[in-house]
Parts: sequence; C-alpha cells; structure tokens
Amino acid sequence: MKKNILILMPSMFIGGAERSLIGLLDSIDYTKYNIDLFLNRHEGEFLNLIPDKVNLLPQIDAYTNFDRPIKDVLFSKNFKYGIARLKAKGDMRKNIKLGNEHNVWSSLQFISNRLVPLLPNIDKEYDLAINFLGIADVLGQKVKAKKKLAWIHTDYTKLVPNKKLDMDTYSKVDYIVTVSKDCENQFLSVYPMLKDKSLVIENILSEKFIRQQADEKIIDDKFDFDNDQIKLVSIGRFTDAKNFDNVPQICKYILEKGIDVRWYIIGYGGDESLIKQKIKEFGMEKHVIMLGKKENPYPYIKACDIYVQPSRYEGKAVAVREAQILNKPVVITNFETSKSQLKDGFDGVIVPMDNEGCAEGICNLIKDKELQQKLIENTKITDYTNKQELEKIYALLEG
Repeated sequence: MKKNILILMPSMFIGGAERSLIGLLDSIDYTKYNIDLFLNRHEGEFLNLIPDKVNLLPQIDAYTNFDRPIKDVLFSKNFKYGIARLKAKGDMRKNIKLGNEHNVWSSLQFISNRLVPLLPNIDKEYDLAINFLGIADVLGQKVKAKKKLAWIHTDYTKLVPNKKLDMDTYSKVDYIVTVSKDCENQFLSVYPMLKDKSLVIENILSEKFIRQQADEKIIDDKFDFDNDQIKLVSIGRFTDAKNFDNVPQICKYILEKGIDVRWYIIGYGGDESLIKQKIKEFGMEKHVIMLGKKENPYPYIKACDIYVQPSRYEGKAVAVREAQILNKPVVITNFETSKSQLKDGFDGVIVPMDNEGCAEGICNLIKDKELQQKLIENTKITDYTNKQELEKIYALLEG
C-alpha cells in the first residue's frame, strides 16, 4: 500500500525554495508514495510547474490571512482573523519595547502564534507531513501525521527568532531539516538542545528540467547578446541577504580595473528601489541591468560568462547549483556557509565579502581562462541533483 505524504507551502511564487520543491516533486517515486500539496494561497508563477501526479489540495480561504493587509482582513467576514493579526502587531511592539531584536522572521512568528490556533484543521492523516518553507506552526497544530518534518533553507543565526515561540513550534515536530552541514551547525549553535531532531537533506534538483528550460530562446531587449562585454548574472529575491545593493559598487570597481562587464540581476523584492538608487549613485546604468522577475531564469544563466552569488548569507543557494548544472563558472562570496556550497578552485571560486575584494576576485577569474575551463570541466563530472537525498526521506517513512 502506498504511503501518504503532505507538503505544506505558503505559495508558488518565484524563489529558490520553490524551485527546490519542484525538483523534489519531480524526483519522488510515485509508485510508492502519494503526495498531497497544501498551499496557503494558490498563487505564483510556479503553479503550472507542479507535476500532474501531485494532488494539489483545495485552497482554504482562512489560510490566506497570513499576509493579507490587516485592513482587508478586518473588513472581511472573518473578523476574528483581523483581531488576531492586530494582537500579533501588538506582540511585536511589546517585543521591541523589551529591547529584543526584531525582523521579518520574528514578525512571521508572532502572526503565526496568534492566527494558527483559529485556523481549521487539514483533514486526513498522513505517514509524513513536511513544512517546506516558513514557520511550522500549521504542521505542529493543524496536521495529523505519524511523523512531522520542518525544513529550514537559510542560515538560522541571521534570522533573530523569538526563541520561546521557536521552542514551542519545534516541540511539536519530529525532525528539523537543514539544507547543508554548515546550515545545521548554524542552527544547532542557536538550539543545541535540538540536536537529536536535526537532519541534513540537501536541495534536490531536476537536471533534465533545468536543461530543457535553458534551451528556451531569450526574448528580452535588456539582454544584449551582441556586445563584447563579459556577461555576469545573479539571481535571487531583492533582500538584504542577497546583497544586490552592493553590486553597483562592485561593478564599478571591476570597470576601474579595465574590464568591461555587464551585470544582469534577475529577481524581485523589497530592496528594488535601494538597488536602483545605488545603480544611479555609482553611475552604473549601462552596466548593472535589473531584468525583474523571470519564471524561467535558465536561458540567462546559459547565456552568461560567469554566474555570481554575492550574498551576505545563505542556506544553500539553489541558483548556484543550477548554474553548475549548466556548466558555468561560479563566483560566490565568503558567507558563513559558503564552503558547503562549492569546492573553492574546483567547481567555483569563493571571493571576499567586501566590495573591493569581491571585485578583485571576479576580475581574477575573468582573466584566468584556464581556471574558468577547469571549473567548467569539473561541473561536468559532478552530480548536483542530490537525488540520493530522497533516500533520507524514504528512510523516515520506512523506519
């Protein structure tokens, strides 16, 4: 008899975790497992990439109240959810007044803490339930499953969580998955008492899907195939973590070293105006090009000379692995989990975090054609799909 797995996800908007989920769903053995996918919102560019064999559960409207404007929630029929959101806002203010650090993650925690108890249960009992992204309170409180798994995709030391709420959440799950050994170490540095629940499962990617998508033709006036400039590409949400606000100055340093580049940034997010401001400040309008949100970024990776991930921090950047699958030389900054991302000098290059050092590292790779070729050849003999990681999930079900 097939075993039943539930996967919880906020939505399917473009992002690294969403691309990783598609890779996981593409790789599962559907002869042995039934997969139900529950989305808080049936929205996002990747909805149409969900495999046909996945059972997408109906949207429950109450679950859309996590990120709706409070005003809209208050004036809807479900007044109680609006009150819960207001209480969460009050909790955040109290937290700040107490002198505690506060950021997006802790905001989500307070909203979840107030809202989730009011939400309806997700019917059906599962052999395994997975919270693939975000706060795992729905998993802990609203799902029946023999085993429950919360997935973490980032460097936990940068999240500034409310530890009391975290411990309450993680007390209700059986396993806490991180996407690399370095990410696990970072998580356990915050919560060493949760070591027995900790498990590493790396991002699972579909090489066939990535290569097929990469062959699509680019129709984009902003992307110039014809000039002789070195083409750099970076992908990610426009957030502090990705460090795209420093790209204009890094690019300026590269130009000052006599190397003509055009740096394309693919993504979207709250830092868009800041990045545009920095492009103007450093006079990089002709050299740093923001391409916006792309449902299919792979043709751009395929067309670039070097892929660059200039992040301040990462869990394990999916886009870096995708660039390696497409046999591109890769540069990443020396963020804390960088050494779990690639082998420096073998299938990529790790450069300093500061802007001048980053620029110098990129320039050195551009000049060193022999190293570029070495990196390319080594990506061809390395498996980046991590499909063997599925065995860890299967073992949880069979154990």
